[in-house]
Amino acid sequence: MNTLIIIFSLLVAFLHFYFLILEMFLWTKPRTIKAFGLKNKTFAQDTKVLAANQGLYNGFMASGIIFALLSKNLSTLIFFINCIIIAGLYGAYSTKKIKLFYIQSVPAIISLVLILLLT
Repeated sequence: MNTLIIIFSLLVAFLHFYFLILEMFLWTKPRTIKAFGLKNKTFAQDTKVLAANQGLYNGFMASGIIFALLSKNLSTLIFFINCIIIAGLYGAYSTKKIKLFYIQSVPAIISLVLILLLT
């Protein structure tokens, strides 16, 4: 597998492991509340279980990318990268926060373009 594909795919995986940490373990911390644009600490506390579930899914996506890279399975890598692109698109649409698209989908789109161009 091409080095650029590996680097960008690992970047996407790293981002999603980071989202897992924020959503599962740091959701009610001031920095996370600010990063996600939450109303206040009470709202964060009320949505903590939902955020943890969301974080778990981000972890599955990141793990899928790592698995695909380790097994050198391009089809699996493309599947998980596409899942992340779609999740980012839907997240940006449903929350009306375009920033989410740039943070989540754009790195995955770059990874997908590299896969398509370099394989």
